[in-house]
Amino acid sequence: MFVEERQDKILSFINQDGKVKVKELSKLFGVTDDCIRKDLASMEKRGLLKRTYGGAVPLETGSTHPGHTVYVSSRTRMNLEKKQIIARKAVEQIKEGDIIYLDTSTTNVVLAQEILRNGLKIHVVSPMLDIANLFAVDSPAEFILLGGQYNLTQNSYMGMLTMQMLKNMRFDSAFMGVVGADLEDNEITTYMPEDGVMKNEVVKRANKTYLMMECEKFQFKGTYKYADFDSIHGVICEKEPEKEICEALEEYHVKVIR
Repeated sequence: MFVEERQDKILSFINQDGKVKVKELSKLFGVTDDCIRKDLASMEKRGLLKRTYGGAVPLETGSTHPGHTVYVSSRTRMNLEKKQIIARKAVEQIKEGDIIYLDTSTTNVVLAQEILRNGLKIHVVSPMLDIANLFAVDSPAEFILLGGQYNLTQNSYMGMLTMQMLKNMRFDSAFMGVVGADLEDNEITTYMPEDGVMKNEVVKRANKTYLMMECEKFQFKGTYKYADFDSIHGVICEKEPEKEICEALEEYHVKVIR
């Protein structure tokens, strides 16, 4: 079979099934995994698809997180059941007396609710007003709001003043929001550069960093890389990721929190 013919069939499978896997294609066509990877790389350069770890997805799916709207408040109720599962797993990683950072993330809003529900005596730091409002109650947890320049779309503070506060802090654990997690290129991304710079600083100042993310985000990419997997302690998803993803995370020494 000619290369062009094989790639046409690959594109047909992607459009039909929404994704393809390298190993499945190599068996189907009787070629090596590297041969299929070269096909996918060539097709990505031509704007035909978006590579993901272990395969590829349609370009329009892989380039932008579906349903990711500009204003964080409009995403609060999206995928709520998944966020609740993630939050329940995350709260088990927190010990009494910990100093934790809750990144600007709608999943972390749900985690904040879990912290209050469990009555944890900890220190919580966050720049996000949605999280700050939850801690405006009598609680064993002590809350610190990072100030700075207000960002309307994130309902959060960021910028130079916020960074100055961050540089004087350290955290036992940081729970980070994610737009995309690309294991192939070793990139963890967000959309806004200002947000990414802050996230990067937090990762440097945390003993353990956890990614709070739905499994589908392994297929997406943001516009700004804020960390790589070598700097991450654990990934917390609503379910166990696919076997290939778990194996890749293990190579980076990243735990899948079950």
